[in-house]
Amino acid sequence: RAGAMMRRASTPSLAAQLARAHRAVTRVVVAPAAAAPGCGAGRRSCCAEGEAHNPLSQKLKHKTRVGCYFSRFNDKPGIAADILAVVKKHNMQLTHLESKLYNYSFDGATIEFDMDGVKPDSKRVQSAIADIREMGVHVEVRPPIDVPWFPSTRKEIDLCVEEVIGADSGGLLAPDHPGFHDEAYKKRRNELAELANSYKEGDGRLPRVQYTEEEVRVWNAVYEKLETYHAQWACEEFNEVLPELKAEAGYGAKQIPQLGDISDYLVHKTGFRLRPVCGLLSARDFLNALAFRTFCSTQYIRHGGNPFYTPEPDICHELIGHVPLLADPNFAEFTQKVGLASLGASDEAIVKLANIYWFTVEFGLVRPHHPRSYSGDCTGVKVMGAGILSSFGEMEWSAAPHPSEECRQMGGIARDYPNLQHPTIKDFDPKVAAEQAYPITTYQPTYFIGESLQSMKELIGDYCDSIERKFYPVYDPITGTVNPSRHVRRLARTSTAEVQAAKQKAYFDSLKGAPA
Repeated sequence: RAGAMMRRASTPSLAAQLARAHRAVTRVVVAPAAAAPGCGAGRRSCCAEGEAHNPLSQKLKHKTRVGCYFSRFNDKPGIAADILAVVKKHNMQLTHLESKLYNYSFDGATIEFDMDGVKPDSKRVQSAIADIREMGVHVEVRPPIDVPWFPSTRKEIDLCVEEVIGADSGGLLAPDHPGFHDEAYKKRRNELAELANSYKEGDGRLPRVQYTEEEVRVWNAVYEKLETYHAQWACEEFNEVLPELKAEAGYGAKQIPQLGDISDYLVHKTGFRLRPVCGLLSARDFLNALAFRTFCSTQYIRHGGNPFYTPEPDICHELIGHVPLLADPNFAEFTQKVGLASLGASDEAIVKLANIYWFTVEFGLVRPHHPRSYSGDCTGVKVMGAGILSSFGEMEWSAAPHPSEECRQMGGIARDYPNLQHPTIKDFDPKVAAEQAYPITTYQPTYFIGESLQSMKELIGDYCDSIERKFYPVYDPITGTVNPSRHVRRLARTSTAEVQAAKQKAYFDSLKGAPA
């Protein structure tokens, strides 16, 4: 859905709609017939922290979580400072510190802290506990906090991409896909899926694809069609980076750029890198990868029967829609912030973050730096979302002051929203966007617009900081690792696919009862 350049007029089945529900934040390739080992239908059992049967799941850095309780009878001014002085005496580094009333009563208070790089049974920890107890304070080493599994290193992203949604569908493509009856196309998709599966973090250069003349023809048709629309409606940051992409990364109409060349370019611009994937990732897995400035990208291209339509994101969507803005520092930073906020987050928080991603990175709008007229077509709106930037029809629908009737028909708006002549555009507010329902089989009836990429970065940063969570991830850009602020234990890996599907079903059900 995100990469579609045209929309069919017929209404897809509910099953097909739900199958597409996961596209809010995922790179889509329906699972190959011969799925990679470990692939499942959205949920798999992976090792919890400490279990050794999966060699890719690495141990987190040692931490100790300590709770100190003192009653009101031995409470005195400065006791908290005395406890922290003991920690300093034994040369231990705090990563978390909090105090609160014991059991929310006036019977006493607790101080809880986490120390980095030390085991609970280490000599330093035991000596510190003994010193604190001499103050008349009750001390206990507390167990780790259970949190949803998350990658702590780039290497562990290999686990995020080994599971694909839809592996139980029994084939490479859905029956309503344009290439479903094209055996040569399905064989080619399987070849590219195997190539993506072969890549592991640390392998070096990304696998290179020898694209066929037919695939280059499709790319050329899409690229040249979109280029004119980008000049008119894409945001300034998008258009400013295009000359450099063409000069340094093989970007252009005559050849399909290689992920490796684009990835090398992005690394030098913002530290983002591309990673090939063969299947539909859950929202949690896709967002988790963004925390490490890793963007999971498909390598296949849409069916050549209709170059201007695709039911799924393909390499046109990835490289034409997403890549240019990943070279912008503000855009790259708020994209990573959404990813960092997803690490160890609850399923509910993941769904809200997926919504924010949908209404910014995929379907976001931004105000122009210097509003001016473009042959009467300027509405004070520019496009920044990849789902719009890779769809000439949705660029017109979202940014033109008076979208044509052909545009409304093409995008399913005339069918599903017959009284809607132009989209509703709201000022970007992450809290509102996190709750906003959206369709996945038509153009968007509602968009959010930011004042600038800088302002959106700040708003998203504030929202992510406000999420109630059990720990905060600390990202080290030098090593590409995440160190949690608390002593946590990662549980078995799960998927948010079911939650996303249920949310989309509720949205479709609401449309059935809505007035025409």
